[in-house]
Amino acid sequence: MQSENRLFDDVARMAGGALNMLTGLKTEVETLVRTQMEGWLAGLHLVTREEFDVVREMAAKARDEQESLLGRIAALEAQLAATSIIAKPSVKPKSKNE
Repeated sequence: MQSENRLFDDVARMAGGALNMLTGLKTEVETLVRTQMEGWLAGLHLVTREEFDVVREMAAKARDEQESLLGRIAALEAQLAATSIIAKPSVKPKSKNE
């Protein structure tokens, strides 16, 4: 009876040791994969989220300024067209040959 208990204890100890070894191996593989992925991603020269947000804000500001300037140009063109109509004489001057 004692030998059976001892056998079960030895098997349990071996299983526990194997589990600890697998846990250590898992951690080592995760570290290796993480290191490889970080190196690969660094080689892609990707931008950070903060840099992306800054550029997006700059683009939105530029778009707003462009729309404002287009509105000002349209207003100036309308004003110029209105003054051009007033400045043009309705009757053509006669040429010297006529």
